[in-house]
Amino acid sequence: MKRSWAAIVLAIVMALIGFTLAVGGGWLLSLGGSPYYLIAGVLMIASAWLLMRGRLLGGWIYIGTFVLSAIWGFAEARGNAWALIPWLVAPLVLLIAVLLVMPGLTRAPNRWKYAGGGIVVAVLFVVISFAALGNGSSAIAALPQGGAAMVDPSGLVTGADWPAYGGTGAAQRYSPLAQINPGNVGKLQKVWEFHTGGNPTNADYQKLYGTENTPLKVGNLLYTCTAKNIVIAIDAATGKQEWRYDPQVPDKWIPYTTACRGVAWYKVPDAAANTLCASRIIEGTLDSRLIALDALTGRPCTDFNGTGQQDTKIGMGWVPPGSAAINSAPTIVRGIIVVPHQILDGQCRCAPSGVILGFDARTGKLAWAWDMMHPDWNGYPPKGQTWARGTPNSWTSSTGDEKLGLVYVPTGNMADDYVSAGRPPQANQYSSSVVAVDVTTGKPRWSFQTVHKDVWDYDLGSQPTLIDYRGTPAVLLPSKQGDLYVLDRTTGRPLTPVGSIKAPLGGLEPQERSPIQPVSLWQTLRKPDLKESDMWGMSPIDQMLCRIQYRQADYRGYFTPPSASKFSVQYPGYNGGSDWGGVSVDPVRGVIVANYNDMPNYVRLVPRAEANKEKIFPRFATTDPPSKPHQIDPQWGVPYAVKVNAGWRIPFTKLMCKRPPYGGIRAIDIATGKTIWDRPFGTARKNGPFNIPTMLPFSIGTPNNGGAVTTAGGLIFIAAATDDLLHAIDMRTGKTVWSVPLPGGGQATPIVYQQGGREFVAIFAGGHHFMETPMGDSIVAYALPS
Repeated sequence: MKRSWAAIVLAIVMALIGFTLAVGGGWLLSLGGSPYYLIAGVLMIASAWLLMRGRLLGGWIYIGTFVLSAIWGFAEARGNAWALIPWLVAPLVLLIAVLLVMPGLTRAPNRWKYAGGGIVVAVLFVVISFAALGNGSSAIAALPQGGAAMVDPSGLVTGADWPAYGGTGAAQRYSPLAQINPGNVGKLQKVWEFHTGGNPTNADYQKLYGTENTPLKVGNLLYTCTAKNIVIAIDAATGKQEWRYDPQVPDKWIPYTTACRGVAWYKVPDAAANTLCASRIIEGTLDSRLIALDALTGRPCTDFNGTGQQDTKIGMGWVPPGSAAINSAPTIVRGIIVVPHQILDGQCRCAPSGVILGFDARTGKLAWAWDMMHPDWNGYPPKGQTWARGTPNSWTSSTGDEKLGLVYVPTGNMADDYVSAGRPPQANQYSSSVVAVDVTTGKPRWSFQTVHKDVWDYDLGSQPTLIDYRGTPAVLLPSKQGDLYVLDRTTGRPLTPVGSIKAPLGGLEPQERSPIQPVSLWQTLRKPDLKESDMWGMSPIDQMLCRIQYRQADYRGYFTPPSASKFSVQYPGYNGGSDWGGVSVDPVRGVIVANYNDMPNYVRLVPRAEANKEKIFPRFATTDPPSKPHQIDPQWGVPYAVKVNAGWRIPFTKLMCKRPPYGGIRAIDIATGKTIWDRPFGTARKNGPFNIPTMLPFSIGTPNNGGAVTTAGGLIFIAAATDDLLHAIDMRTGKTVWSVPLPGGGQATPIVYQQGGREFVAIFAGGHHFMETPMGDSIVAYALPS
């Protein structure tokens, strides 16, 4: 026996790790979890004891522990290389240390050669193990042959221009341009970069950054809006500013995010081309105003309510700053501007109304209002009354059909997202639904609901897309749950199979829970239910902690209801599935391209007394800055606040408890509903433990917000992920064929347009506070060398 100070120090470290694993592993085993951590902890304690005494056997015991870890890890990885990290990486570091101290405990010949050889073998084993397993990508099927392009009922076209938020009113996010293709996309270069400015001046509100903007391009000009709703016209070829209009939005009106997702363009049908405001830009602001500007000069349109702007809060009653905002591009159908509002959720059941409004695009006057609680009111409320407070709102962009005169409005939930008792029947009828509203009357024609009595914040965040499905005009509806529905545009009748599943009952309000919930039987982005083996970490210790949380929580699969007595797991979380980026559709090839999130939330309802003790109050009742981090939303007006660990992170490492991937992108054949390919989306370059970028170029599948654009050239352009890259993906294979770093986070949807015979790809790189990507104010345009 030979004592070694290196072995003693290593033994102390191993003893601490082993003790932690043994205690935590015993706890996990008592909860019905895996016995691995208890076994590994005991073995490491034994190894540490023997190493402390200078016994070579201690090293061999740890070598056996590493082998056990590798075998166990392979059994649970199920083909996912990233799942091996806690099983192999940290244990490998300790193994190298053990192999380095073992020669000091013996006088055997060639002991250092054996140690060095062991290290080489161990490292090669780990490297080969990661290489041998896949990253979750699916097999590739052939692209459909396609046929005649789908009919676009909006009367708008993409190509030279990008005249609407979704490309056209059909929101297909498709360009018929083919100058850039997989063969030459590698030659793309930055042509110009424009800094918009227009971020909040107050430091607390700057922390809510996330412009999420998709510019428009009409004629020679590109139109964008900043975080503070400043509208800017830019020369589409050079990136030079042509005009700028500031509506002077106060910082205090910024809601959850400084989002100005887009503006709308409208051409007055019978106006002469040289008339002021014959072509106009319509913007909704964060303080709930409609702004109408001349598209060529930026001057306010005085025929629009006499001032060039209209207050959309009229009739709502009390509206505290930040509680009602227009953060998405308005939708214009048959000359009616359809205006939804983002009603700040999680604050109070007394929130402003989620009323849907229609304004005349020429005059700015109210044409109609749909308040689900007052269906007989056609205009503003009677004197002394207001639209019903707290009703489900629509915060994302709608889609319109000019031919049918319908606008398809995706709805959310009441402001108390996680408690449903006391909701009126109308709210239960229309929440988490798409509602087809007649733009002539403002009355609903039909509705289709995706969640019954929603207490998971599963509002419909994606703009619907208009397609043709087997000869029938249809609306394609993505949901946060990941389900894709295809509905008859005229009647709302499902054109693809819709089924139902038995939903878990119980939770806080067992009498309120629906025993069944709808699901799409055609196509879903949703993954199988979580297992304990899906829990992850950078080491066995944080993986074990996540497993303990998993076992302590109520989780019975999809639609597990929230509880007050314990945490519950919500999977997928409220970021989707599909969120506000929506989907892109190639109308010629007949392909849907859908990027999606794949993350759980960890949720607990908090009794009011506990929330009050922690001083969790609505924004209007506190002096705290809105950017102060809170994991608890007050939900005043009901007996419970709600604590949401979005993405379910471990506080120490900042990593998520679920193993990667956290996001993906999928191509779907519309004719068959089958997946063409599916792969993780987003690299690990800007992600890592403790929020330290690893700069690894490997595709891990990151959270993503923002949409994709498909082109006739066979490319998909998308940023969205947390790697701060703009990607070009080959539509045939799903492989990235070009990428470029952006000056800020790319949480926005790019556009494709043509100017002077040259095809451009442009994106607003503004970053996002929730995604923790860098803040920016750049619009960047790329093109092939001229």
